[in-house]
Amino acid sequence: MNDWQRKSPLDWETYVNKMVKVATIEKHEYEGWVLTVDPVSASIVLATFLENEKVSISVVLGHAVQEVEILKEGDDEMKQRLSCIFAPEESKAYRPEELEQRKNDLKTWLETNHIPVTEQGESGRTLCVAGVLTIDPPYGPEECSSSNEIILSRVQGLIQGYLEKQQ
Repeated sequence: MNDWQRKSPLDWETYVNKMVKVATIEKHEYEGWVLTVDPVSASIVLATFLENEKVSISVVLGHAVQEVEILKEGDDEMKQRLSCIFAPEESKAYRPEELEQRKNDLKTWLETNHIPVTEQGESGRTLCVAGVLTIDPPYGPEECSSSNEIILSRVQGLIQGYLEKQQ
């Protein structure tokens, strides 16, 4: 076990969102922004930004790490870029009032189509359809969950159609 592998997850966390140079026992060097460090294998996930907004991801296996040198601290803009690398294309941050509007519009549409729907949770953020399916923010087909696959599939199809008509 090498020195890098002996570090704790709290030690590794100090490297996240920083530009580093990683030297390995094979005498290779890798540079990039640390996205994360795997707490089990001590492997380092590095991101390198290429031209035209492309990103290259490299994984340096923990057992091969000999030395890690911090080259540069990440600013807020870089932290934001790094946090969005694995976010889905369509993922979008909604303001609380937009989420409330989406929830109310969907609830009204479901009720108009005679589908029983209630609000659940302390803040009423989750919609519950017929007591067997829940819809969490931002209230799209992907946020539906139910143990009944038939109901899940049908309600997801309804919501998908509803959202397509909204656009």
